[in-house]
Amino acid sequence: MSVETLPQRTGGRTTAADGIGRRQVHAVAACYFVASFAALGLPPYLTTILPTLGDPQARWAGVLYVVPTVFSALGAPLWGRLADRFGRKRLLLRAQLGLTVSFLLAGAADSLPAFTAALVLQGFLGGTFAATNGYLAAALDGSRLSRALTLMQGSARAALVTAPILVGALSPWIDPHRQYLVMAVLPLAAAVFLALLPEPARPATGADPAEPAGPAASTPLLPLYAFEFAFVFATVISFPYLIALAEQRLPGVSGTTTGVLFAVPHLCYLVFAARTHTAFHTRPHTGIALGFGLVALGLAGHAVAYSLPVFVAVRLLLGAGLTLGLVSLSVLAAGAARGRQPGRMFGTLELVSKGGAVAAGAVAALANGRYGAAAPVVAGTAAALLAAVAATALTLPSLRQRWSRR
Repeated sequence: MSVETLPQRTGGRTTAADGIGRRQVHAVAACYFVASFAALGLPPYLTTILPTLGDPQARWAGVLYVVPTVFSALGAPLWGRLADRFGRKRLLLRAQLGLTVSFLLAGAADSLPAFTAALVLQGFLGGTFAATNGYLAAALDGSRLSRALTLMQGSARAALVTAPILVGALSPWIDPHRQYLVMAVLPLAAAVFLALLPEPARPATGADPAEPAGPAASTPLLPLYAFEFAFVFATVISFPYLIALAEQRLPGVSGTTTGVLFAVPHLCYLVFAARTHTAFHTRPHTGIALGFGLVALGLAGHAVAYSLPVFVAVRLLLGAGLTLGLVSLSVLAAGAARGRQPGRMFGTLELVSKGGAVAAGAVAALANGRYGAAAPVVAGTAAALLAAVAATALTLPSLRQRWSRR
């Protein structure tokens, strides 16, 4: 770590300018990756784990898949408020240690009730999304914060792509159930590393030289929460039954190919997120409107994807919308964090985000059961179209003001 990135002490507190540097942001991103890696890699194997715990048909897999999400949503606002009161670093460490304990309990569970209790604790004691973003928002502002939030989303996407692959590769040697014990090492290591980082201090308004001049008013929270819920709902609703849809539309397709098709949108984010931030960090409402529009087109395209090239094309289109939407939401969240307690705000944002994911899973299950594997993407298309119209309505006044100044 260079001298420039070390925290400077003035009158007993960390100065905003030097409280957290690029290397420290990357360190936080790496810790977020390992926590996401463990949390995202094992749930796809619940159908393998549950028969060893007394559920031969794995009938509870769908319910248990969302249990950590539900309890993470319920606990996030509480942990966010406590972070604002007792320190963001402490609560970030608490989240990583909470995951460690819950993974150990899940790996040691010998019955379905014990395993379920461990998943409940994983959700309630975890909450690394809100804790990590609250930590960053207490140290960064403006475009520096939105870039950091974009990087955190990239960490989660990278984990979503790679974690199930590694878990599957380890399965011949270590049962997926017992891999929870191995995965407990990851958040524990992250906690040890995070303990070396400073407690962040809120940067002074306007301290970011890359931020364009203008009023320091906060972005309204209601549009941010509405867009977050709608975007998570529209994108996540296609996840649970995508593999089934691909196998139905592409007879004889290999498991590797369907896995790649699932990963394509997330890979798009990893490749293009930084460039997208550069292009849209001054016009996030335009970016979110375009993102919703592209998500709607991509989801609608699944209805006509009866060949591999077309399926790849619509997944790329969905990836473009995913990238635009997530980056723009990060910019809006950075604006909303100005002048507010970041722990409370990001805790509520996680509640909204997880609520969107749970709603998407429930609607996807109902739609698939009644109308087939294509029904969830149709529902997602409708939600994305409505949100695109709403985002466009909010964008038009700012566009008129911009043109009137020319």
